[in-house]
Amino acid sequence: MPPRGVKGKKNTRQYEKIKASAKKSGRSTKTAKRIAAATVNKRRASEKRSRAAKKGAKTKTGSKKR
Repeated sequence: MPPRGVKGKKNTRQYEKIKASAKKSGRSTKTAKRIAAATVNKRRASEKRSRAAKKGAKTKTGSKKR
């Protein structure tokens, strides 16, 4: 079950897949969960599907798209 911040069917699927992949590569369960949640949240922000991204918050990806 994903943490509270990971909502929606698509995000849940991504979370579970990333968590399984991290565990398969030898990470602990706690670390795998943390990695999966961070990755899903990062993708949500980069795809402008999060509240903060919609408001125009800056992300680490930068804005040099020309």
